[in-house]
Order: sequence, then C-alpha cells, then structure tokens
Amino acid sequence: MMSRMAALTPSELLDLYHDLHRHPELAFAEHRTAGIVAGLLRGHGFEVFEGIGGTGVVGVLGNGAGPRVLLRADMDGLPVTERTGLDYASTDTATTPEGVTSGVMHACGHDVHTACLVAACAELAARPEEWSGTLIACFQPAEEVGSGARAMLADDLFDRIGGPPDIVLGQHVMPFPIGTVNLTAGTAMAAADSLRIVLHGRGGHGSSPEATVDPVVMASAVVMRLQGIVSREVGAMESAVVTVGALRAGTQANIISDRAELLVNVRSFTADVRDRVLAAIHRVVEAECAASGAPAAPEFTSVASFPLTSNDADACERTGAVLAEILEQQRTDIEATGGAPAVISLPPLPGSEDVGELATAAGVPLVYWNLGGADPGAFAGMDLAAVTGMGSLPDGVAPNHSPHFAPVPQPTLDLGVALLVGAALDRLAREEEGA
Repeated sequence: MMSRMAALTPSELLDLYHDLHRHPELAFAEHRTAGIVAGLLRGHGFEVFEGIGGTGVVGVLGNGAGPRVLLRADMDGLPVTERTGLDYASTDTATTPEGVTSGVMHACGHDVHTACLVAACAELAARPEEWSGTLIACFQPAEEVGSGARAMLADDLFDRIGGPPDIVLGQHVMPFPIGTVNLTAGTAMAAADSLRIVLHGRGGHGSSPEATVDPVVMASAVVMRLQGIVSREVGAMESAVVTVGALRAGTQANIISDRAELLVNVRSFTADVRDRVLAAIHRVVEAECAASGAPAAPEFTSVASFPLTSNDADACERTGAVLAEILEQQRTDIEATGGAPAVISLPPLPGSEDVGELATAAGVPLVYWNLGGADPGAFAGMDLAAVTGMGSLPDGVAPNHSPHFAPVPQPTLDLGVALLVGAALDRLAREEEGA
C-alpha cells in the first residue's frame, strides 16, 4: 500500500493554474508544461513517462489489484493574442509552423484541464485506502491540431505504460454556467477536417491584370461558392459546417501574386455527410480553377483530422450518476456563484476532440463531459437546452478560442478536481464488486 501524500492546497492549485495560463505553449511545443507536470507527478509517487508522442507525459500509480483507469487532460494553447485583461493574462508569443508570429493563449481551457488533473492525481495519491487498481494520468499534447492522441499511440503509448486502460475518462471546460455538467451519450462532438488548399495563378503587374491569372479573384470565387455546399448539398435533417478560416495571397497592392492559400475547416456528424462535403469542396475548387484558366491544378493537404467523439451509453449512465452526486455535495459553493448543480445532456456539440482515439485504440469505453466555467448570472432566464454551439451563448460570455475566453477560476477548478476524483474512484473502488 502506498504511503499517504498531501494533496494540493487550494492556493497551490490556483497558483498552478495561473502559472499555466500565463505561459501557454503551442501544439508539440509544450516543453515547459510537460516538465512541470512530470515533476509534480513524481512528487506524488507516480512512475512518469515523458516524451511520448513528442511532449506527452503519462503518470502511472499502481495500488494493488484492480482495473486500469485513464484520466486524460490536454496541454496545448492556441496562436491567439489574449485580450481578457486578467492580471494573469498571457503575454507570450510564438511562431507557428506556418512561420507566423502570434500571441499565444490558453483560449480553450487546457490550463484548466491540466491543473485539475494534476490536483486530482495528488488527491488520489493521498487517499490510497479508498481505491485499488492502477491510475493512469495522460497529459496529451497537440489536441488543437488533432494529432496529439494519434502521436502518443504511434509512439507505443500503451506498451510503454504497461498496457491499455479499461476506461478513458476526461473533461473539457466550456462556457456553461458553473455547476453545470454536460454529458451526452453516443455522439457527443463533431468530426472535423482542416484542409490547406493552394490555388495557382500567373502573377504580374497590377496595372495589367489581363496578362495574369489572378489567384485572389479565383480564391474569392472559391470562398463564396463553398458557402453553398451546406445550404444546397446537405439535407435539412443533416448537419455540417464549412468555414474558410484564412485566405493568404500577395504582398502589396500593385502586384498580382501567382498563388493563394485557403485554410478550410469542415464539421460533420456522420461519415456520409463528411464524405459528401469533402468531395464537394474538391469539386468546387477544381471547377473554379478550371473556369479561371489556372495554369496548374489546385493542391489539397490535410492539416488536421478529428474523429467523432462518441461516449459509451452504459458507462455514461453510471458515471453521470456519480457526477450528479458530486455536484450535489458541492451545492453550497455552486449556489454561492448563483448557479445550481445540474447534469444535462445537450445535442452533439459542433466542437471536436481527439480524446476518443485513446479509447478506440484500447477498445474500451469513453466518458467525456463538459465542465461549466462561466458566471451563472449571464445565463439568467435562459434554457440551456437552447445552447447548440458557441453562436447561441448569451451576450458577455466568450466562447472557446476567443481572445476573451476566461473561465471563472473558482469554484471551477475545485469542481473539476472533484469530478475527476469521483469518477475515478467509482471505477477503482467498485470494479472488483462487479459494479
């Protein structure tokens, strides 16, 4: 049996969160974060495996016979310049793989996820008499680009840590009211595909466009034509999103460039719709290039691909009851913010995740929930069932990936820790009873 070790104090947890928030790191560059995590895990008795999939860290804590339960957190930030005005705001910058220098921010709450999992690990290590089995804490890189889980698996993740888990558990902070947990059985989040599309023109002087093939005009036509895919090729009972997130071409006003680059993102909820939308994008782009007389065919490169996030229904029913019980235990702190304990089940969200790849590779259930981290007062009088995505949030509540995204630290952090601990203990303490 392990010796008892101290859990993180509330001030230590908050300090850790503030530090992580001040110093975000981009995908596969989470070296500082990984080092902090590894050191803290070792301090609480975990066997630590570093550098899995590049910058991934896994802590393994054995405590007798029993199941292997994996808790997962992602660590990477985004190339977003923070505009929250917080006294612990990030002022860091970095250069993206595309060579763009940008501010870096934890605009999706991965600092919350990392801090909560570190604290949950410390608490479980301090309570060895309450559980039996093996706790696996997976701190994953590069979730934002959809390849972190895949990279860890390709780097023999499960072989290196002694075998696969029996279940994968995790959470993601969202701009829902504090005290609200969203847990959706079955399809919970969309699949996503990001493409880089290069259009080839023929450059020249801005005074003589007739001697060129203008890739800016070509790209503009592509952007507008892509908007018709969802409205005219996806049925009313189906769902998809096509977004052109970037259009890059040219260097100055009087030069017609010879190329343009588009970054396109697709969200879908079924394999059939995904295949049809991606095929339509190829068809539209190729047709517009042909109509413009492009001297070369367009180039398509996949830059990110996320699978559907699908929660196991039976596992969700069991874990959902545990999460509801934990929220009820925290009712006083939740109500102090104006919130109320609630486990809800929203329709599948259009955001995407790669956590499901860990469960799929192991052939085990996934239970992945959303942790509310927003001021409940902003949602007064609003039915949360009306929240179908970031566009349906109330005024004043910033969505994930916004430069203004700022979860309320407490009691969000304490709730996140309690939910992870409770969900893990449920599996580790009862599995031998056949529950």
